[in-house]
Amino acid sequence: MVFDILITSLINGSTYAMLAIGFSLIFGVARIVNIAHTAFYMVAAYCIYFTTYRMGFNPVSAMLAAIVFVTFLGYIAYMLFIKPIREHEQAVLIGTIALAIAFQEVMMLIFTGDYLSVPALIKGYTTIFGVKVFYQQLLTFASVLVVLGLMRLFLMHTKLGLAIRATAQDREVANLMGMNESRVAMMAVLISVGLAAATGAVIVPLTTVEPFMWNHPLIMMMAVVVLGGMGSIKGSFYAAFILGFAEALVVFLIPAGAFLKGAVALSIMILVLLVRPAGLFGVQFEEER
Repeated sequence: MVFDILITSLINGSTYAMLAIGFSLIFGVARIVNIAHTAFYMVAAYCIYFTTYRMGFNPVSAMLAAIVFVTFLGYIAYMLFIKPIREHEQAVLIGTIALAIAFQEVMMLIFTGDYLSVPALIKGYTTIFGVKVFYQQLLTFASVLVVLGLMRLFLMHTKLGLAIRATAQDREVANLMGMNESRVAMMAVLISVGLAAATGAVIVPLTTVEPFMWNHPLIMMMAVVVLGGMGSIKGSFYAAFILGFAEALVVFLIPAGAFLKGAVALSIMILVLLVRPAGLFGVQFEEER
């Protein structure tokens, strides 16, 4: 059971980490609370299903096509719905909620509410310490680590990554130093949506595809972001695995109370915030000082 809990928590935690890091990125740079973030994850899952079963793509091509399409969809959504109201936080919050519900209804209209599935890229399993581990689970976890590693390299060792980090720290000074803050914000949105789409691509073989699949990840992603500290990418990474481990403990130790896994994770977040109101690695933006 210990290794079952460990494997489940690693997979859940890595999924939440990818979603939360993308959300933290767009919040840190553009101060946008994008409630539709996990809706893009859902759209990517449906795109993979559609291109695999109805267009005859192989699974890898379907995943790449889904990431490109959803990133482009994120660009359109940003330019049409978010950018015009970006400076009004309440309007952005309401607008992204409406956008997420619109995506949900469109997917329900096209695919109905049926539970769908996508075949695993690698079939079979191995046994680790007496625990059956599917190759698809190992591939998913490895893919998440690779994506997160590339994300760190991008932020730390590229000019755009430097501009993103500078803008997140102080938008006004970044503008004074010659950085186009508006363009950097747009690039951060595209990267954020791309991460959400990549999350959908790597996790879709392990889950069911349905119009409401974005709801639970949204709650957990917000809990991860708040627990780690709003705007802190490092905090989101650690908090994702903490809450993923908490969920796995509840599911395996109290099977009859598995429906409480979300409530337990949120309770842990609240307890930590009582001690550290800014979260584990809270970020204080310059305009708040």
